[in-house]
Amino acid sequence: MAAMAIKATTRRIPGRRRPYPALMQTPDVHTIEDLKTWAAAGRAAIDPKPILAVIGKPVAHSLSPQLHQAALDQFGIEGQYIRIEVEPGAVRQAFDLMAGLGFTGCNVTVPHKVEALQAVDEADTLAQRIGAVNTVLFQDDLKLGFNSDGPGLVRAIREEFSVDLKDLRVMILGAGGGAGRAAAVQCALENCERVVLVNRTTDKATDLAAELRTMLHGTPVLGPRSRIQALPLDPRKIEAQLDALDLVINATSVGLKPTDPPLLPAAILQPHLLVYDLIYKPARTRLLRDAAAAGCRGANGLSMLLHQGVVSFGHWFGDEPDPNPMRQALMDA
Repeated sequence: MAAMAIKATTRRIPGRRRPYPALMQTPDVHTIEDLKTWAAAGRAAIDPKPILAVIGKPVAHSLSPQLHQAALDQFGIEGQYIRIEVEPGAVRQAFDLMAGLGFTGCNVTVPHKVEALQAVDEADTLAQRIGAVNTVLFQDDLKLGFNSDGPGLVRAIREEFSVDLKDLRVMILGAGGGAGRAAAVQCALENCERVVLVNRTTDKATDLAAELRTMLHGTPVLGPRSRIQALPLDPRKIEAQLDALDLVINATSVGLKPTDPPLLPAAILQPHLLVYDLIYKPARTRLLRDAAAAGCRGANGLSMLLHQGVVSFGHWFGDEPDPNPMRQALMDA
């Protein structure tokens, strides 16, 4: 796998067709064995033919088929977007099978994003810096890797709060890896004034902080505070930072279940803060409810899901779709 500088390309839009309004009524999850069966038959055995997919484990919960089917229908592109459950260690095999079946590309979700980076032939600079791939384009016998999470976050923050990420001082809860690392790298590339990395395993946040300092422009220190700072998940240390921050991003899984404990004590939240929770189901996590009670403006991660999807679609087809029909499809789902 090699790094690559992505050039703007124009790709041929596949054959056009009528929309399939009933397509997303079935929550089917396919497997590598299905891909092998289709390959042995010489063509995909379902109609319309799959041309895009999301791979993960588990993957049945993914809303990506609804999201991207709306974009396919918008462009009149023939084919469908499916879910494929893939075991860890089998990502390269899944890519090979999809490429052989004529898929245009795929999305990659947990736990496969790091493995996907190693399974592609080339990855763009952003994916290399994040250390993960969530979008793959099959083109000219190559598997090309991208990461749309960071750009999706930038657009989501602009949509939700009418301010640019680059103009905010940001704290990321759960910055040790995954979506938290993607958010942290994007903040550094945006040259945010401050980025505070919070993680249960402090060493991971400390190592990431050192890496991010190499991406900043200008001085690494602002007065008594470092522009990039690593903290443990300690409410007292977090509270001491909040007066010098604008945006808090939750990139942990805390809040997915109603029985989860509070991520932060409600009493330390301050009204000037913007709070963005990458969790979108449930739509209002305990963190967002506590933030609203404290007078903060808050939003969930549905907008990031939308905008990273728009960016991914642009990698596959060269043109980005109108996000509004995709947003409606997510709301309907």
